[in-house]
Amino acid sequence: MLALALLTAAAMLAPATEVRRIAAPDANQGVASDGRFVYAVGNHVLARIEIASGKTVARWEGDAARFPHMNSCVVDGAALVCAASNYPDVPMASRIERFDARSLRHLGTQELASGDGSLTWAMRRDGGWYACFANYDGHGGTPGRDHSFTTLVRYDREWHAQAQWRFPASVLERMTPRSASGGSWGADGLLYVSGHDRPELYVMRVPAGGGILEHVATIPMPTGGQAIDWDPSGHRLLWSIERDGASLVESRIPAVR
Repeated sequence: MLALALLTAAAMLAPATEVRRIAAPDANQGVASDGRFVYAVGNHVLARIEIASGKTVARWEGDAARFPHMNSCVVDGAALVCAASNYPDVPMASRIERFDARSLRHLGTQELASGDGSLTWAMRRDGGWYACFANYDGHGGTPGRDHSFTTLVRYDREWHAQAQWRFPASVLERMTPRSASGGSWGADGLLYVSGHDRPELYVMRVPAGGGILEHVATIPMPTGGQAIDWDPSGHRLLWSIERDGASLVESRIPAVR
């Protein structure tokens, strides 16, 4: 009864509609898109794939000891900006890895201050950055903290923290015992978040100045969790991954009223 009460606080929308699939053996963590290409993200592997043909045009593979766990990426101008961590090691450590979006050449590493959790995604917005730090129950988690400590942090352009938000109980209950694996701002100003496993998308409103994210709606998805990204070339088209099928999946997301 508690789970039902938590979920009914937000609208359950019609399912997203699958548009296409692209085979991507390297996609076990997430996907990014620039409209013409998609980027398959693995722990220490990236692949740049042409959407029209499904052909891999560039690939990068790093040292697993140096790049143990890349969680997600986003295209930011000429760069591919990736959120990475040392999962499942503790204490948690997080960093930003930057790559040339065309060649996938590694450009540099930016260490982030520890303390909030394990960085799973980061995205530029409103002149700064929004970054999500996961926390977990058990394996990969910090003793004394569980998935309810998952946190969204806003930084300025120099990566100084300005505000933070916790996730609502209705979303945390759906993500337990894992955390928020993907997130991307919609053109409607709402934040769309995916968990680790469930085939669902959580739509949230971000209150000004910090606090608790507001759970607006839940959207059933054709794929499980992991990192997601909007396709900038199409109206309400979102990319996600199917880990079991090793594929990138484009879906049309219903409008949130």
